Amino acid sequence: MSVRRLAEKQPASFAFTAENLDWAKKTIAKYPAGRQASAVISLLWRAQEQEGWVSEPAIRVVAEMLDMAKIRVLEIATFYTMFQLEPVGKIAHIQVCGTTPCWLRGSDAIMDICRHRIHHDQHHLSKDGNFSWEEVECLGACVNAPMIQIGSDTYEDLTRESFTTLLGDLAAGRKPNAGPQNGRQLSAPLGGPTTLTEPPTYTPWMSAPPAAPLTDAEAKKPTEGASQRETPAPTPPVKANPEDKKPDPVSKV
Repeated sequence: MSVRRLAEKQPASFAFTAENLDWAKKTIAKYPAGRQASAVISLLWRAQEQEGWVSEPAIRVVAEMLDMAKIRVLEIATFYTMFQLEPVGKIAHIQVCGTTPCWLRGSDAIMDICRHRIHHDQHHLSKDGNFSWEEVECLGACVNAPMIQIGSDTYEDLTRESFTTLLGDLAAGRKPNAGPQNGRQLSAPLGGPTTLTEPPTYTPWMSAPPAAPLTDAEAKKPTEGASQRETPAPTPPVKANPEDKKPDPVSKV
């Protein structure tokens, strides 16, 4: 993995919004005294959701809130690629999966559109500053390849046409529906089930009609044969056979 560094141009300061600050305090309170540093990734992620990226002032604020050395928070922010260390598109930063399943299904075409519609190079803003993009590793929906991720949402089963439409909707201020873009349900087969389509040859016990409740007369009627049942006699102990105590002649050889 290449070295990740903070952007050269940094804002003068950073502050959580009142809502995010309240959320951060509640998140920190979940951890026992002396363990507040466990909330560092959560706070960095919330800072990124607020600003679009993680700046040096944001790292400093998070370090102060968690009583951590700034270098420790910087190490975390630069290690995990989920954190953007430079400004991203105001509308969307598009992460295109380029791992083998998506590549085989056409992720190159998706990245080609990004190069022409956003910027030729990754991690660069479009001319209007609304979009940016990058190639990433597996995003975990290989069966729905190719796919992209924007924030916490994934858009799957993309084609040149559907991805172009998606970019147009985002630019126009419309929020596309996340998930598969070809009409399929989650990862189900396109067009409906292809297996286990035959009717069952048995009646599952769950579908059997419930038994009718007993009448008062039936409930009071003794069970047939109950009067003949007796407590079985205890089994007599088995006497030891003296022959079993004889030594094995083979063992003396």
